[in-house]
Amino acid sequence: MQVRTVDYHTAGEPFRIVLDGAPVIPGDAVAERRAIAIGAGGSATAPRPSALDRVRQLLTREPRGHAGMYGGFLVPPDDDEAHLGVLFWHKDGYSTACGHGTIALGAWAVDSGLVTAPDDGVAGVRIDVPSGRVTALVHRTGGRTTGVTFRNVPAAVSALQLPVETSHGTVEVAVAHAGACYASVPAAALGLSVEPGRLAELTAAGREIRAALEDSPAVRHPHDPLLSGVYGVILYDELPSADGAPNQRNVTVFADGQIDRSPCGSGTSARLAVLAAEGRIAPGEELRHESVIGTVFTGRVLPGGDPLAGGVVTEVTGAAHRTGEHSFLLEPDDTLGTGFLL
Repeated sequence: MQVRTVDYHTAGEPFRIVLDGAPVIPGDAVAERRAIAIGAGGSATAPRPSALDRVRQLLTREPRGHAGMYGGFLVPPDDDEAHLGVLFWHKDGYSTACGHGTIALGAWAVDSGLVTAPDDGVAGVRIDVPSGRVTALVHRTGGRTTGVTFRNVPAAVSALQLPVETSHGTVEVAVAHAGACYASVPAAALGLSVEPGRLAELTAAGREIRAALEDSPAVRHPHDPLLSGVYGVILYDELPSADGAPNQRNVTVFADGQIDRSPCGSGTSARLAVLAAEGRIAPGEELRHESVIGTVFTGRVLPGGDPLAGGVVTEVTGAAHRTGEHSFLLEPDDTLGTGFLL
């Protein structure tokens, strides 16, 4: 087996783009291809064995990857109005949305010449993902990509103060659907703070909350059951603000206990919807969203829409940087096969 990739990081979170070596994924739409990739009887975090999933395992497991690896398979878009489609994957399976991946894909599409862009200005890259069509607005200065703004599908809040029983006591969480379902809770409500030294405790708390919400009506998507179920739990700290606008540090625990190194793109979209529903942010105001490693996204809510009914359109801005190009091999006599996870 040989697989060729180009790798980026967005605010510290990896994104591995598969250019060649993956089997053709059948289907008429990206969402259908994701269902086929998961396989009959499989789930988003436990896909059925297949030739395609062997490639995902090869790229996310040691010695070629690691438990924090993230990436995507390029697929055809749903129609000619989009530039490309993508299936997002992580160490456990396949997700429905990925803001940091969309930012990386926008940078790659322009940097590779797939999408024509001005030397100075903005190029729009339209991308079909399992949750719908999103746009990466690629900012250019002097012929260089300087940043990318991720415009998401509408983000809607299904609960603001939902009581959840945890080993730390009862906490109130907010639930929002932003291409994927996110539950968010102040870390302080759990007796925690968002800092690298407490990642083990934060991860355990995130997994506990995710499990507790499994049967909650709030995590059911109102229109698409494939988008139901908590994908990520966002634990956040409030930070001082110079201008009164929201300033928060977060860590997102997603899938089966994976940690987002970035401030989480679609998670930032979910936080924006919650802040709008709470009356804490208005169109034109900006959320400064910091990650557990100190990298930053900025986000805003566009005018129009209702976070509690139908959702609001959000934009999240960050930067992606290419880290390498790879040709991964699996030799026939390699007894480790597609690798291992620790």
